[in-house]
Amino acid sequence: MAGAVERIEQEINALEDAIAQLATELYSAYTAYLTALGQAVRQQLILASYQVCTQGYPESFLKLSFAQRQHLQKALRRVASQAPEQLLSHLETSTSDNASEATTLVFRKPEELSQWQENIEEAIAQTLQTLSRNSNRLLQQSEILPHHLPEAVLEVAAKAEASGDSVAGPPNLLNLVIETQNSEESESATVTHIIALNLRLSEIEFADPTLLAGRKQMRNLLSRLSTIRREYQKKQRERTIAEAEAAWRTSWFEEESA
Repeated sequence: MAGAVERIEQEINALEDAIAQLATELYSAYTAYLTALGQAVRQQLILASYQVCTQGYPESFLKLSFAQRQHLQKALRRVASQAPEQLLSHLETSTSDNASEATTLVFRKPEELSQWQENIEEAIAQTLQTLSRNSNRLLQQSEILPHHLPEAVLEVAAKAEASGDSVAGPPNLLNLVIETQNSEESESATVTHIIALNLRLSEIEFADPTLLAGRKQMRNLLSRLSTIRREYQKKQRERTIAEAEAAWRTSWFEEESA
């Protein structure tokens, strides 16, 4: 029975080696993907800002002086330029506790690698939300977007929109209609149409073949991880059973008959 336990241990070690190799491949895939995503986000943020200023609020944009328009554009470019570094920094941060000197991932458990991948995806979503929020603040400061629009309203609307299957209108923009009461005593309400930035990963990927290819590659790697994870759990169960059987036989003894 001890031989069975050793055999299963060897099989588990082989699976852990496969997980370590898969971690290296996934890290390389995410490095290339995030590099491309950073460039795409920078371009799409500027394009969405252009749409807000020229299609959403052309009158407000024209009210700005030449210097004010340049100041706004420079500030938006500064926000957009932060995207590549911010996205790659999430990869480095999430890897730092599980990396060798070559930053090669050293995960050998499928659950750990899965959690690492989920953390990366959450960080991407958070970065897009932050970049959208910062850009909308700049547009509010320049009196393009209404000042009375709370950030919480935009975030709630963006989350509600994200739960839908499709979004109509230009990409990476939030089209929102809000109704506000004119006063506590008045029964009349004012309806305001809002157009604001809302960077969406699905739309950014759709516009970039490199990102689509990168996403497909990562899905294939995650499919392999899922297969290995099931086999790993199966072998862990087999090892536990084999160890229990061995323990039973070790402690069992026949009672002497009287």
